[in-house]
Amino acid sequence: MTSQKQAYIYGLSAVLLWSTVATAFKLTLQYLDTIQLLLYASATSTLVLGFVVVVQGKVQQVFLCTRQQYVLSLILGLLNPCFYYLVLFKAYDLLPAQEAQPLNYTWAITLALLSIPLLKQKISRWDIVGGLVAYGGVFVIATHGDVLSFTFSDPWGVALALFSTILWALYWIFNMQDTRDPVVGLFVSFVFALPFVFVICWVFSDVWVSDVRGIYGAVYAGVIEMGITFVLWLSALKRAENMARVGNLIFLSPFLSLVFIHFLLGEHILPSTFVGLMLIVVGLLVQQRKSS
Repeated sequence: MTSQKQAYIYGLSAVLLWSTVATAFKLTLQYLDTIQLLLYASATSTLVLGFVVVVQGKVQQVFLCTRQQYVLSLILGLLNPCFYYLVLFKAYDLLPAQEAQPLNYTWAITLALLSIPLLKQKISRWDIVGGLVAYGGVFVIATHGDVLSFTFSDPWGVALALFSTILWALYWIFNMQDTRDPVVGLFVSFVFALPFVFVICWVFSDVWVSDVRGIYGAVYAGVIEMGITFVLWLSALKRAENMARVGNLIFLSPFLSLVFIHFLLGEHILPSTFVGLMLIVVGLLVQQRKSS
């Protein structure tokens, strides 16, 4: 099997797994509150990443970080998983999955926009056009297609979903300063974040869960969303002879996600959701033209 075919297999596996998490979030939030979900999913993902570090023989690298790298890990850990997933899970709690998932998908546009003041990158016409098209899609989804009414289905939920894209973009901007192995860096960040997440849950929620089904959902989210798919995606990019073709597989994820949302959650997918998602994807593709 060629390296490129292996990359496609790893990439498609990651995309398929990522496509299930929106449904998993909504199902799990029936049994846990957002903070409990954050705690148990973060704890699970920390164990998964730790297992990967051991299997890959990188344990020693965890203890050889510089002081600056440990400080960076603390900052990154507070951004992801602590604040990012806390905001994202609350957005999923307030919005239908078919709305929260596409809105969160605009993080790449947010990353491009934040890179202008923070990384001193120049804005191009493709950034502007792509951003306008993508956020036009956000407006279509948030208003259920009634764009002239300027009435959002849940203004607070929409605001949180969009705010989560800012946190995620900031995480990747700060992460650019990290020269460590990606899995090692992510593991150390999650280790540093876990005590903060535990304290937040202890103070503002309840560490003990009454329904074990919530634990099952949190474990699934921790393994899939925050853990193994990251490793699969890195493996795909590492083996790719043409990285752009593998990278474009990610555009399948939001459409596959709608399939799971419809059949497993029973949500009726609105035409406005599909139209808005198409606009978001087109906006992202237009933005990519700058890179090409």
